[in-house]
Amino acid sequence: MTTSGLPRRNPGASGRTYTPPEPQWGAPSRALRVRAADGWERFMRRVEARQEPEE
Repeated sequence: MTTSGLPRRNPGASGRTYTPPEPQWGAPSRALRVRAADGWERFMRRVEARQEPEE
């Protein structure tokens, strides 16, 4: 098997930088979704703590 005359590609930075896509109008930002998820978890923990054991 022979190697072709093409140069070997090295993985790594290509000079391009990643730009996240613009959010759609009216869509919540990632930060807002993270805060909402955190608040929901705290709310659910409080509800579970208030429940009396059922017998």
